Amino acid sequence: MPGFRTRFDDLPAEFAVFPLEGVLLLPRGKLPLNIFEPRYLAMTEDSFATGRMFAMIQPDPALPEASHGPALYRTGCLGRLTSFSETDDGRMLITLTGLARFTIASEIDMRRGYRRVVGDFSRYRADMDEPADIAIDRAGLIGALRGYFTRRSIEPNWDAINRLTDDALVVTLAMVCPFEAIEKQALLEAPDEAERAGTLLALLRMGAAEPGGPGGGSSGHSGDNDADEHRRRLS
Repeated sequence: MPGFRTRFDDLPAEFAVFPLEGVLLLPRGKLPLNIFEPRYLAMTEDSFATGRMFAMIQPDPALPEASHGPALYRTGCLGRLTSFSETDDGRMLITLTGLARFTIASEIDMRRGYRRVVGDFSRYRADMDEPADIAIDRAGLIGALRGYFTRRSIEPNWDAINRLTDDALVVTLAMVCPFEAIEKQALLEAPDEAERAGTLLALLRMGAAEPGGPGGGSSGHSGDNDADEHRRRLS
């Protein structure tokens, strides 16, 4: 609905970040999360007073851990909380919808146990525009996806996949396929949709051809993110 659209000028200068390895949020993507740690429950509650926005970002294993937590990649994606429900055992089940990518300008004081940053959105203003038509190799992408899923014994709902627009197909597959963290970061940092689609196709082909290819390993991450539920939406 137009009344719920966020304008570029409304993006916050300071915001919370939720570091999770192997979890990707992209502009226009929808990420279900299962929130139960006290600090992230606090973060989610506080977001209601700040436009319902916080960011997803990955820890960077190549850098040494700091006193306040793992080092972070410099690029993440700000999202807006678009649905939530509470459970009887004190959890929050939420959906975070991607708005725009950002570069960390600086990290600022923590609040109630969660980390916060100053973000620079200037390079990613186009993330909030309507998605441009991109000429993707849809047949090649679907073919590579079949091989990738076969390698991992995944039985998706092909009808649901085939109904996705080209943009939604690339965003959804980039987010739900179990690629390694560095590969997820490459998809996030792709300069435009066409290059992201090309990177996705290459990763799927590699994963289909090699037993130890992308997504072949497992990545344990904190917070018990409910990304598996997001992946099951295509099952």
